[in-house]
Amino acid sequence: MTTPKQQGLIARWRSRLPVTNRTPIISLLEGDTPLVPAPKIAAAAGLGQSSVYLKIEGANPTGSFKDRGMTLAISKAVEEGARGVICASTGNTAASAAAYAARAGLRCAVLLPAGGVAAGKLSQSLMHGAEVLAVRGNFDEALKLASLIAEDAGWTMVNSTNPYRLEGQKTGAFEVINALGRAPDYQFMPVGNAGNITAYWMGYQEAHRRSKSGLPKMMGWQAAGAAPIVLGRPIKNPKTIASAIRIGDPVSWKRAEQARDRSKGHIGKVSDREILSAYRLLAREEGVFCEPSSATGVAGLIAWTKRKKIRPGSKIVCILTGNGLKDPDTPKTQPYKMRTIPATMAALRRALSGTRRGR
Repeated sequence: MTTPKQQGLIARWRSRLPVTNRTPIISLLEGDTPLVPAPKIAAAAGLGQSSVYLKIEGANPTGSFKDRGMTLAISKAVEEGARGVICASTGNTAASAAAYAARAGLRCAVLLPAGGVAAGKLSQSLMHGAEVLAVRGNFDEALKLASLIAEDAGWTMVNSTNPYRLEGQKTGAFEVINALGRAPDYQFMPVGNAGNITAYWMGYQEAHRRSKSGLPKMMGWQAAGAAPIVLGRPIKNPKTIASAIRIGDPVSWKRAEQARDRSKGHIGKVSDREILSAYRLLAREEGVFCEPSSATGVAGLIAWTKRKKIRPGSKIVCILTGNGLKDPDTPKTQPYKMRTIPATMAALRRALSGTRRGR
C-alpha cells in the first residue's frame, strides 16, 4: 500500500493546494525534509537559551527547495496542455524544472546568465535533457527574455511568477509547524528572487487561520553585493559568491516587503565574508554541507544577534535552500588543503599527530 509520504508533496497537502481530480501528479517524492537542531549555531550566535533548527531543503530530489514549487507547476502545466516549459535561472530552478519536465515528458528550455551558474546545477539541467541557453547578460535580463518568449510562443513559465510555484513552496511552513508543534518565533532565510520568503509567509498565515499556530518574524537576508530590497533600488550588476541569490531586481520584491512588514520581521544584508564564514561553520560544526547562498540566513542570524536581542527560549528556524554539492567550486577556495603523503605508516603517524582538525 502506498502511503501519502511515498506519493510526494501534493498528496500530503492536497486539501491545501489548487489541484483537482483532473490534475496529473508529477512527483519525485519531494518535501518532508529534515528539521535538524543546531546547538553549535545557537552557541555561535550567543543564543544559549534559545533553540536553532536547520530546515535542510537540500534533501529534496534535485537538491534544492525549488522542487516544492516545481512539482505543482509542472503538474498544472501538464493539466493545461502546455507544449513545453521555460524558465530563467541562476541554477536551481533550471535543475528542478529540467528534472520534473523530464518526468512529465515535456520539452524544457532554460535561460542561464553566461558564466554565472555553478557547475553542479548546470550539469543537472544538461543531464535531464533541457535545452540550455546561456544568455550574455544577468539573471534579470534572462528572466525578461523567458517571459517574452513564453507569451509569444505559448510556453508555460515556471519561474516564481507562476503562482503554482509559491503554492507548492508554502508547504515548507506546514512541515516546520508539524515538526515543532507550532510556528517558530523567527525564521531566517536567504532572499534572492524573493519567492521563498513570500511562499513561507503564505504558508504560515494559512496555518494560523486554520489552527492559530502562531506567526514567526520573517528575517530575510541578501548578499551585500546583491541587496536591492535593502537598498531600495534595482542593482544592474549584482555581485556575490552566493550565485543563487545574485539577483538585482527580484520578481517578488513587494510581496517580500509585505511579509517582512506584516510579520514585524527584517530584510538585511551580509557580506560574502560573513556568508562564507557561516558556510564553513555549518559544515565543520553541524555536519551540514549547503551551498553558499543557503548559509546567508545563518550569517544573518549571527549578524543580527550581535546588535539585537532575541528573547530567551525562542525557537528559530534557518532555511538552508540547497545542497553543497550544487556548487563544487567554492570549497576549493576555502582555507582547507588536502595533503599527499607516502604510503608508509611512519608518514601516516606524522600526518595524524596532534589535534589539528583543519579549521
